[in-house]
Amino acid sequence: ETTKMLLARRLACTPVHRCLSTLSPAVPKFETVACVGLGLMGHGIAQSAAQHNFKVVAFEQEQRFLDSGRSRIEGSLGKMLKREKITQEQYDGVLSNITYTTDINDLADSDLVVEAVIENMDLKKDIYSALGSTCKPEAIFASNTSSLSITEMALVSGRPERFVGVHFFNPVQMMKLVEVVETEHTHPDVFEASKAWVGDINKIAVSCGDTPGFIVNRLLVPFLTQALLMVDRGDASIKDIDISMQLGAGHPMGPLHLADYIGLDTINNIITGWVEKFPDEPAFVTPDCLTEKIKAGDLGRKTGKGFYHWGEGD
Repeated sequence: ETTKMLLARRLACTPVHRCLSTLSPAVPKFETVACVGLGLMGHGIAQSAAQHNFKVVAFEQEQRFLDSGRSRIEGSLGKMLKREKITQEQYDGVLSNITYTTDINDLADSDLVVEAVIENMDLKKDIYSALGSTCKPEAIFASNTSSLSITEMALVSGRPERFVGVHFFNPVQMMKLVEVVETEHTHPDVFEASKAWVGDINKIAVSCGDTPGFIVNRLLVPFLTQALLMVDRGDASIKDIDISMQLGAGHPMGPLHLADYIGLDTINNIITGWVEKFPDEPAFVTPDCLTEKIKAGDLGRKTGKGFYHWGEGD
């Protein structure tokens, strides 16, 4: 048989997805980064990218949220300027790197699109459906979700091979870690390019598959849950649980303190989603004390009260 015939026979016996995965897509050099959502995480991602000389297109659907995100970025940079961490020239340069918009069409030519909207799968799917038909075909999409399925979003986007997770940590400007998540559809070149970009903005990338909670939250949330279950059972006081993990395990803060700091609503959203999707997983359970706090509106540091009382500046 000729070489051509042998190659044709081999390709015919190879699954389509495997053939596709060996094709090297045109991975653009990242010059323009779009940030969809300028809330707690999104404004930090936009600022970090702009500080490392990427052109940033910052998008919110409503002007009031766009204005709030801009204020957060300017406030953060203003603190750095006041503390002489940056010069006036650097301050002006970072701000000049950011374009603010409420028009999704302004994202069309972005090389990388990082989504950081609230943890609502239906909302994210709507956004990716719109982005998929708006952005240039070679653009890479990246979700900052901390707990939702990257694969589900990737399939809706219409470009699953060009889709990754990039889970930043709060506060983005200070925290170095970024979990870069690949699915079974992600092309290796796209994955490597995404990790390289994380390095370009002076963060440290770790690789992970699309498992619930990725690395950190898959370990952290069940740990917090166990501490909350101890409260439910009356095994120990909140204070003693926290002191024990600080002094006995060397943690900088105890699990109940940390839960308040993260936000009890955030933790509840993660656990609730896991319980619904993985009902047979014993590590995924909603503690009664957490449910009670949510119903009372005591969400932790953000509301001034959770398992602890928080004063201004805490």
